[in-house]
Amino acid sequence: MIDADALIIGAGPAGLFQVFELGLLDIHAHVVDTLPQPGGQCSELYPDKPIYDIPALPVCDAQELVDRLLKQIQPFSPAFHLGQEVQVVKRLEDARFYLRTSSGTEFNAKTVVIAAGVGAFQPRRLKFNDIDDLEDRVIHYRVSDPDTFAGARIVVLGGGDSALDWALELQGVAREVTLIHRSKTFRAAPASVSKFMRCVARGEAGFMQGNVVSLQRQGEVLKTLGVLGADSVTRDIELDHLLVFYGLSPKLGPIAEWGLDRVKNQIMVDTEKFQTSIPGVFAIGDINNYPGKKKLILSGFHEAALASFAVKQHLDPEATIHLQYTTTSTRLHERLGLKDAV
Repeated sequence: MIDADALIIGAGPAGLFQVFELGLLDIHAHVVDTLPQPGGQCSELYPDKPIYDIPALPVCDAQELVDRLLKQIQPFSPAFHLGQEVQVVKRLEDARFYLRTSSGTEFNAKTVVIAAGVGAFQPRRLKFNDIDDLEDRVIHYRVSDPDTFAGARIVVLGGGDSALDWALELQGVAREVTLIHRSKTFRAAPASVSKFMRCVARGEAGFMQGNVVSLQRQGEVLKTLGVLGADSVTRDIELDHLLVFYGLSPKLGPIAEWGLDRVKNQIMVDTEKFQTSIPGVFAIGDINNYPGKKKLILSGFHEAALASFAVKQHLDPEATIHLQYTTTSTRLHERLGLKDAV
């Protein structure tokens, strides 16, 4: 069981900045996210997307913003728990919260800040019956160890960056690599598409335009995929592993069962503390709702700043919390590791 003063659910920009604001108030944070790396949808969906409305940064791409936020919070040494989803939240008799993740990690938290964006991102899965037991064995939605596919015949499904990147990456590892996409138009970087098509032309990889219409298995072994081609002919492809990169879809997930006041998939909060209908649970960023709400990263930063003071007050109701400025406060300089700053 991990004791935490503050547990942040979500490691996107708002959640990362929440770590910083809490750190300024001497509150250490634990951060849980379903994705295997910090950054939320900025890192997972559009790392190269330019952003123009971050103060003092005329332009930066999404991954640069995440990298800057990670550097900013280094002095506070947050504890990250990645690749796991918070599935259980229970309010205890002492007003603390018991939380358990999909990986079995358990927390005893004094406060919870939900910064889950539009929800937990889940891979879009194949819609075939009775294949769940093959996941992470021969059907894969993420690649954690490329050596898993050494000497194997692999089929990659999808037309985005992840599909093209892994189709290229695994050519030197797998015995055969075949990419299947519904059209000849890709959503990936043009350079990756061109590189892959050159490999196809040299016979180093295969490409099929079509849709998967059937899957045959024998026990825990994949036998063939049935692919309906653009010519309306169905062809069977033999394979050992199937990599599926149909993209990610946001789902509110277990948060919907936590008893919070919501409007559709957004959590209602007040605009003084950004506290939810449950005392001690706060919500910032795109996951929350209030009159005049704007879904901007900038708004999430503002909400994180105010929520941090509310978290501090919740942790110590009798304390008088003075507003300090990072330019002049020697105490804040010490927390930021700037002890020699003038």
